[in-house]
Amino acid sequence: MAARGSSPSSRRPTPGRRDGRSTPRTPGRPAPATPAATTGGSGTKFTTRALILLGVALTLIASYTASVHAWWQQRSEIAALEAQNRQSEREIAELEDQQRRWSDPAFVRQQARERFGWVMPGEVGYRVIGVDGELQGQASTLEEPEVAPRTPWLERLWGSVEQAGTASDEPAAPTPTKTPALESDE
Repeated sequence: MAARGSSPSSRRPTPGRRDGRSTPRTPGRPAPATPAATTGGSGTKFTTRALILLGVALTLIASYTASVHAWWQQRSEIAALEAQNRQSEREIAELEDQQRRWSDPAFVRQQARERFGWVMPGEVGYRVIGVDGELQGQASTLEEPEVAPRTPWLERLWGSVEQAGTASDEPAAPTPTKTPALESDE
């Protein structure tokens, strides 16, 4: 059996010579340059590969950006809806409390006394009326009075101009006229 690497076909040629023989190295002389070590050919390959890799990375970032934006927007919508749900739950709790109070007969009697001034049978109710004929103290409150809508100042101004230009329903001041009896005295 032959020793490993001793056959001539298993040897690889060294990059120094074309015929496959190695060149002896001298200590002061630099090694010959190999084509792989030169920067001319491999520099453009590296730049092309880097550009392709950069393009792929930018494409992936652009595609994931839209997904992240949609996710972020949905998270904010979910947070807003959860806040709205909490507010609705508070309102429901308040309305249930109010319904529970209105089902209590004592609360209904109290509201009837406060709002309408009602009294129970056998009780005497008093109302103080002022000099001007108005009730003094708490008056019954059924609902808020309706407030007239506020019109813009320009419409109010134009309305007053139109009203000034129309004939009023009030009679005009009488103008003095000469009477025949006064004319004869002159």
